[in-house]
Amino acid sequence: MEMRRILTFVMAGGKGERLWPLTRDRAKPAVPFGGIYRIIDFTLSNCINSGIRKIHVLIQYKSFSLQRHLRQGWSLFNSGLGEYIDVIPAQQRTGEHWYRGTADAVYQNIYAIEQERPDHVLVLAGDHVYKMNYAEMVAVHQAGNAEVTVGVTEVDKARAGNFGIVEVDAQGRIFGFEEKPANPKTIPGQPNRCYASMGIYLFNRQLLEHALIGDAERPESTHDFGRDVIPAAARNVKVMAYNFKDENKKESKYWRDIGTLDAYYEANMDLVRVTPLFNLYDREWPIRTYHEQWPPAKTVFADEATGRVGTMLDSIISNGCIISGGEVRRCVLSPDVRVNSFALIEDSILMEHVEVGRYAKIKRAIIDKDVVIPRHAEIGYHLEEDRRRFHVTDSGIVVVQKGTVIEEPQPAASLVGT
Repeated sequence: MEMRRILTFVMAGGKGERLWPLTRDRAKPAVPFGGIYRIIDFTLSNCINSGIRKIHVLIQYKSFSLQRHLRQGWSLFNSGLGEYIDVIPAQQRTGEHWYRGTADAVYQNIYAIEQERPDHVLVLAGDHVYKMNYAEMVAVHQAGNAEVTVGVTEVDKARAGNFGIVEVDAQGRIFGFEEKPANPKTIPGQPNRCYASMGIYLFNRQLLEHALIGDAERPESTHDFGRDVIPAAARNVKVMAYNFKDENKKESKYWRDIGTLDAYYEANMDLVRVTPLFNLYDREWPIRTYHEQWPPAKTVFADEATGRVGTMLDSIISNGCIISGGEVRRCVLSPDVRVNSFALIEDSILMEHVEVGRYAKIKRAIIDKDVVIPRHAEIGYHLEEDRRRFHVTDSGIVVVQKGTVIEEPQPAASLVGT
């Protein structure tokens, strides 16, 4: 198996509307995650750890920060050895339109496939968090003489309505696909489990070229791999399911499509558990990213008599953070966050360049970049008031968008002069 004969496309052009306002100024794959990472880092790290060295990242909406991150953090390929990570926007080579779907995005760049002439083409989503060795999927694909292999993961039938569900026979051959079905098809022999598509597709090159050209000629198509290309291929050639093998080294498999704010929040909170569900500390499967030159994180003050104590518990604290007499519990802090005296932050995500003023209180919130939380402010304690100022999810997570200016509340009379 020669992984250098694999050409990979990473889908990174979606609007990410369900992650608004985090996607107000950036593409979904560029949204910060886990303190120092961007969401796309997990897919790209899987590629590097799997031996893949030819990657096209297909971008579209609000791509400036994503392009900058890829340029700064992923310029590690040796062009002299035929390695690359190219960033390709919609170029209208095949018509006067932007990418109209995942299949159309690759079709608009079919010239790249014709130029490279790989043995196989791997299509990946750039907005999922997981660890996977794609080389093992390629090996199973080749051993089974498949034309197409789809990465799938098992989900409970009760949750299957949130995913694209593939229908397989006892040998794992796919013969049906439904997007968010009301009555999902289950795994043979497992009446309460279903196979959800992970948005991972491995094609034999010639089959893919033929399929993309045929799909482009069908006016009724939505030009999506899951909805259109895979079901059409399954009627004519051997399309197999590959059951996700997790490299996370935990009892249960970890794969998260963090397409909503609540899912994004929960995935970050997974990282601060006593035993994290997702392991960022595995040296055998490193997650790479771009690191700015920040000094180490530090705490300041330890005056228990006045309560002015800089502490952080069960939290991820990135470089450049200063916990100056405040308290941080079960939080994820990106670089260059400052928490001032007597402030309390719990169960929250704070992105770069956030400053929390004295006596401020924050819980169950996501604070985007470049926000100053004024003295005495409270976020997450009075949801009706928060809804008038910020975005609040169905589960009660308060989201403060990037650069928001928050007025300092009038302190109670007893606090005047503190």
